[in-house]
Amino acid sequence: MSLTPDLLSELEILNLFNLDSTEIGIKIHRDADKNKILAAKRLFEKGMITQSDGGYLTARGIETAEHVQILIKLLQIK
Repeated sequence: MSLTPDLLSELEILNLFNLDSTEIGIKIHRDADKNKILAAKRLFEKGMITQSDGGYLTARGIETAEHVQILIKLLQIK
């Protein structure tokens, strides 16, 4: 499996979420980068976020975002 631009965009969206509180969501505005808009729609279709333009993480989304954010932190260690 390769890291496609679509997959990277989805990872970037999941990395935006604050995992300290499930009551903090995000909003992807309609004038945002097209790749971010489409990534949010794909994450919604995969059942990871509650709205096609962001919203909140679902239980599946929380678990996925945790893994994404841990991986990013590990890769940023120098």
